[in-house]
Amino acid sequence: MGSMGESEVVLLGWRLSMFGARVKIALAEKGVKYEYKEEDLPHKSPLLLELNPAHKKIPVLIHKGRSVCESKIILEYIDELWKSKSPLLPSDPYLRSQAKFWADYIDKVIYDVGMKFMAGPKGQEMEKARHEWFGYLKVLEGELGEKPYFMGDTFGYVDIALMSYYNHFYTYETLGDFSFKIESPKLFAWATRCMKRETVSKSLPDPHKIYDHTIVYRKSIGVQE
Repeated sequence: MGSMGESEVVLLGWRLSMFGARVKIALAEKGVKYEYKEEDLPHKSPLLLELNPAHKKIPVLIHKGRSVCESKIILEYIDELWKSKSPLLPSDPYLRSQAKFWADYIDKVIYDVGMKFMAGPKGQEMEKARHEWFGYLKVLEGELGEKPYFMGDTFGYVDIALMSYYNHFYTYETLGDFSFKIESPKLFAWATRCMKRETVSKSLPDPHKIYDHTIVYRKSIGVQE
């Protein structure tokens, strides 16, 4: 662990990862100072392989030499450890269960359809992805309702879970030929509200770099010329 320097908190991540971005948002919300170490995913570091031997994936949070893996688990760890500022999860057990349900829903459906946009051939497959996407957004708009944030008046766990994908939406829109603002105005207004928080806007990757990386990936798998 000596290579990590003197930092008590270290985050292993990758610059375009939505899962790493959500950990950055949570740490920023809590005001936790940390050292960030960028991983080269095709050539994963010995440290990453040592600290996440099960999945060998980022993000990994290292706190006092001990590792925590999987982004939503890391968010819960951060929230429980640094309780004095910006609670991410509700204290009420029922509301906590609801927050965890919706964050889990987001990762299951948004990630899945997002990969279809990023890796799927244009034409019928892309149209199918668009149809699924609009359906999921409608469900999420229904859950948001008229609340400023998903769990009420306070930015928290579910908002972080979904906002971590937000700068990937540009890629989905461009490849899928649709407008998030037009198709989902309520969620667009919510995202605009969230982006006014520096903890969010400064933690998310550049949407154009995500798009450029995706085009290179699509060419590599033969779905784009």
